Amino acid sequence: MTHLFGVLTTGTSALLTQQRAINVTGNNIANVNTPGYSRQKLNLETNTPVYTAAGLMSFGVNSTGIERVYDRFLGVQLNNENAALGRWEAQQGMLDRVEVVFDESDGYGLNQAMSDFWNAWQNLSLNPSGSTERSMVAATSQGLADAIREKYAELEQIQEDIDTALESGVETVNRLVAQIADLNQKIASTESGGISANDYRDSRDLVLKQLAEIIDIKSFENSDGQVVVSVADGRPLVETGTTRQLQTQTNADGHTEILWPDVSNSPVTITSRITGGKIGGWLQTRDTQIAGYQDQLDALADGLRGQVNAVHAAGYGLDGTTGTNLFDDSTSGAADFRVNPDILSNLDLIAAAATSGGVPGNADNAIAVYDLRTAMTMSAGTATFDTAVNTLVSSVGYDVQTATANSSHQAEMMTYLENYRESVSGVSLDEEMVNLVKFEAAYNAAAKMISMADDMLNTLMSIVG
Repeated sequence: MTHLFGVLTTGTSALLTQQRAINVTGNNIANVNTPGYSRQKLNLETNTPVYTAAGLMSFGVNSTGIERVYDRFLGVQLNNENAALGRWEAQQGMLDRVEVVFDESDGYGLNQAMSDFWNAWQNLSLNPSGSTERSMVAATSQGLADAIREKYAELEQIQEDIDTALESGVETVNRLVAQIADLNQKIASTESGGISANDYRDSRDLVLKQLAEIIDIKSFENSDGQVVVSVADGRPLVETGTTRQLQTQTNADGHTEILWPDVSNSPVTITSRITGGKIGGWLQTRDTQIAGYQDQLDALADGLRGQVNAVHAAGYGLDGTTGTNLFDDSTSGAADFRVNPDILSNLDLIAAAATSGGVPGNADNAIAVYDLRTAMTMSAGTATFDTAVNTLVSSVGYDVQTATANSSHQAEMMTYLENYRESVSGVSLDEEMVNLVKFEAAYNAAAKMISMADDMLNTLMSIVG
């Protein structure tokens, strides 16, 4: 009798266990297209063996838990590479806009404005008293000043747009941090009872990946299954039971900076310590690259203001006046670079003559201004004005090319890692269909075993009866 009930026990455990395996397989198939889902499998082991007349023997099978097929180190690498991808994509997006600012393909840009300016002075040297030539000097001078000033303003607008993006990025970080903290609690609560929180872990890994795309993070899992997340050289965002919300404020330059609240809730500026993710890319573009372009525009404007004014003020206008600046010298830098309004209202003030006695036919001063085109007046006496403009335009093009190349490389790296993750953790429909057939066959066999044992018991009971 014991052995017949043993057969029933074996069949029952097999039936229930194969049914669980079918459920797990079905769940895998259902989530084949679910982002971040990791394939699950039912771990099986034989029941504890017992001594029988035939020796030590186990009766049936038991499931020890549902295991999540996942490579933790691969997950960390995915987050790191996603942070790099986010950075380069953010830089590329903003630098593409900068490239449009310095676009020379339509036939008019800084180079053309500079060339028109020098050509106007050359033409004036051929006819120093000509009203048309003087009008062209005034117009091209104003065109050059407008081009420099407007490009500087457009760069400032891009910086302001980056500030807006940073505000939105910090809000996203805080939202994702709250989600991670909530999932931490759910995982710790679930697994404290000895149950694997596979789905919660998948959700948390997906949120971590999204967070890494926004800001570079470091993360590790502590002993109770909760993940600790930090930014900016180890400053925690998520710890056991606590979260920190990043803050923003406007700095002295009028730009958004990012703050982290320390233990006493005193904000600490971490802007310079964020180097990855979209936030890192935006900060790099705003504070290093665009700021560098603005410095070059400032140097160009100050160089023109200083060098051209010095030569122009030494000459004489048609009315015999001297000491007149071509560009307004009441300001500095490119933001307010303008032509002297007195020049625009009175073209006779344009100083073409080098001496008062040479008015109106002398053009030595106009030639002297034109000669500044080839003078080494920029970059500590190592470059001309034209070279400075070419260097600026080329540096923008190089930065765009670098960001594009790195963004493409990181995208390929992420594709490779995602494919590798799929090979480890992803659901293969072919494999699951094979498992489904295998577990179904085992289920049917277990059911047949129970039926057979039932028939044997009925026969035995009929004999006994």
